Order: sequence, then C-alpha cells, then structure tokens
Amino acid sequence: MFKVFAYMAKRPDISSEAYADYYENHHVPLVLSHAPLPKVYRRNYLVRGDAANLESPTIDFDSITELAWDDRSGFEEWISSLGNQEVAEDEARFLDRSKTRAYVIDEHVSAAG
Repeated sequence: MFKVFAYMAKRPDISSEAYADYYENHHVPLVLSHAPLPKVYRRNYLVRGDAANLESPTIDFDSITELAWDDRSGFEEWISSLGNQEVAEDEARFLDRSKTRAYVIDEHVSAAG
C-alpha cells in the first residue's frame, strides 16, 4: 500500500469549526468530483486545548489527511487528476497553503482495531 499523510493549516481568519466544515462539506466533494476515491481518504482534525495534548507553539497544522492507494501509480494518477485550477482556488478559500506538508508513510501495525 502507498500511503501519504498531509499536514494542513487553516487560514488564520477562519475558526477551526469553519475549517473542518468547509473541508468536509465543500472541498472533499469537489476533490471527489475530479478524482476517484482513494483506498483511504481520512481527515483528522487537531483538538486544540485538550488536556491530553502536549501543546507546543511548533504545532503549525490543523488537520492531518491520510490517503492510501494500492501503489504509487494510483497516487500519481490521483494527483494528476487534481491538477486543475478549480481545486487550487478552492484550497485558497480555507487553507494556508504555505504550511501544507505531505509525506510518504511506511505503516507498521501491531494490532488491528
């Protein structure tokens, strides 16, 4: 499996709630109208201020998007299908693109759950 984690930050002028709402209800449907659903397309939103968090000023993201395909070619096809102006313009409505980072991940699972 080919897996990518993308760390994304909201624009500073929108709330965390508005960010998650826009991502889920506008951006995800737009993305999926241009590209097939990956094996995994999961958004995880940071819960700031929770007592269990080890807060740090170096935390510069608001969500982690997890994506997975059977292989790298699936990822490359997906990325090329998103290379259009409409998706980029939509991202500018809610993301601070200067903070977006994405990494290929090698997953190891100890217990299924």
